[in-house]
Amino acid sequence: MSKHQKRLSVPDSWPVERKTATFTVKADAGPHGESGVPLLIVLRDVLGYVDTRKEARYALNEDNVLINGTAVSDEERPVGMFDILAFTERGEYYRVFPGEGGRLALTAIEADAAESKLGKIVSKTHVSGGDVQLGLHDGETLVVEDDQTYDVDDSIVVANESDEIVAHFEYEEGALVTAVDGAHAGEVGTVEEIQVTPGSAQNNVIVSQEDGEGFETVEEYVVVIDENFTGDDEAAEPETVDTEEGDDE
Repeated sequence: MSKHQKRLSVPDSWPVERKTATFTVKADAGPHGESGVPLLIVLRDVLGYVDTRKEARYALNEDNVLINGTAVSDEERPVGMFDILAFTERGEYYRVFPGEGGRLALTAIEADAAESKLGKIVSKTHVSGGDVQLGLHDGETLVVEDDQTYDVDDSIVVANESDEIVAHFEYEEGALVTAVDGAHAGEVGTVEEIQVTPGSAQNNVIVSQEDGEGFETVEEYVVVIDENFTGDDEAAEPETVDTEEGDDE
């Protein structure tokens, strides 16, 4: 199977330029499904820490790059929404956050904030023994005892080391949310109204913003967040990629 991905067909969330070269690296199977961005793209095209795949492999073999608290050695490992990237030798920590136009961007965070990550609950099923299994947006699953506490579309914050749920944000009117897809991806506001649509169609969500603009989107595109996610730290926007075909070697 080919190790390359044509740039013109990459998901909109990938922070790469589409016309500078024909191919880019292909993500391995893993978290976040097709929207997951290969770690190599983050290291090279977004942060500029490496110039080539070979340099990325060397850097990752030092075990100084962590995703959600775990050292990563595969440069094709998918990175996606709300993942936590830690560069321990540099003392730098980032949260993957939706940027303008739906492209993933990095927001600098403090070391203590890098000890846990946020997940949107997308499924809730009963498992043997009477417990409940929660499925998160990135494919992770957690088994919890109390099936009355958490609902689909709520958000939880999970500690990287223990998998313990350390915070819970309910999806309801008045909740702070960000859009992660669609025309308003990257925008933050407060849920003003949840419009329940009969049948199998998506519910609509009306979101108000401090500037008075506001927007409307579908329920699938919003994630409940905490006010700590809207700090003044500047996001590391994707850099313009100026590479030639075959740059992934």
